Amino acid sequence: MIELIENAPAVFAALIFALGACIGSFLNVCIYRIPLDQSIVLPGSQCPYCKKPIAWYDNIPILSYFMLRGKCRACGASFSPRYAVVEALTAVLFLLVWLRYGVSPLTPIYFLAISGLLLATFVDLDHMIIPDRVSIGGMLLGLVLSAFFPVLHGRDGMGEGLVTSGIGLTVGFGSLWLVSVLGKWAFKKDAMGFGDVKLLGAIGAFVGWQGVLLTVMISSLLGTIIGLTFIIGGKQEWQSKIPYGPYLALGAILWMLWGMDWWTAYVEWMSAAY
Repeated sequence: MIELIENAPAVFAALIFALGACIGSFLNVCIYRIPLDQSIVLPGSQCPYCKKPIAWYDNIPILSYFMLRGKCRACGASFSPRYAVVEALTAVLFLLVWLRYGVSPLTPIYFLAISGLLLATFVDLDHMIIPDRVSIGGMLLGLVLSAFFPVLHGRDGMGEGLVTSGIGLTVGFGSLWLVSVLGKWAFKKDAMGFGDVKLLGAIGAFVGWQGVLLTVMISSLLGTIIGLTFIIGGKQEWQSKIPYGPYLALGAILWMLWGMDWWTAYVEWMSAAY
């Protein structure tokens, strides 16, 4: 199998891209239905306006949106371009994971984690909530996968993987929980949504405490940059319209792709400095 992949890398890269697009199509269903407490299985794909079922040939990820010019074939209602964006973004991220890790236990695990983070991101953008099935489910799944695949944290034994994941979960959950408590005490109002606290706990279960630190650093930096951009552009009120969850998700994804290399470089730099 490995030899086959090495002999046809472009073919497998294309297959991974297509897989990501298909998962992105399913994520669109989850993003729309989960906040409404609707089944993500039944009914099948349908127009949210006329409720007519969408035929398979009109449900090809990415391509169908452009072929139909972003409209329902039955009623002509316009679909949000975000449907295609989610499919394309998932496809690209799956491809980056594949190019980074190839045939490795990390690849399907990161596919799963990234899917959950994208789901959390777009639900949070729409409804200012993060589904518990992503956050709490992510904590539990991260612990289980870390036990069976300790390589997720660079460990060898099941116990080591579980402990490392538990430390990451604790650091992630505990750090934002502390910020939430102190912020509420200082400003007399909620400074951090509890969904964000649970999401960082789930992220920590997958990436460990080092990943939590980098995720928080990146998310804080991005939040500051975007906030300053809004202020300079005279759109300060837009700050409140972007929740913190998407920043955390982006920081975690960057860790999965390149974070360990950055962490190693940082440790080496600090060792050389002292």
